[in-house]
Amino acid sequence: MASTALARLLDPFSRCLDAESTQRVVEFRIDDALQSHIDVLAERANDGVLNEDGRTEYESLVNATDFISVLKLKAERQLTDCG
Repeated sequence: MASTALARLLDPFSRCLDAESTQRVVEFRIDDALQSHIDVLAERANDGVLNEDGRTEYESLVNATDFISVLKLKAERQLTDCG
């Protein structure tokens, strides 16, 4: 349900982007250092050894990457529909 609400929120937002911005959203990638950090947090979470600060950071990063993923899907669809 939350992902549906997020998609509904981002759908009209993504239509506000011009072609260049839409392309830049589609091409966005997390840098290697940050991805490595996320991977370490994920491993520690799976092992049950994250402290409260680590858990908060990890949850924030997961929420942000979910947001970015949905926005990227919307942008890809917009490029496909317009192209």
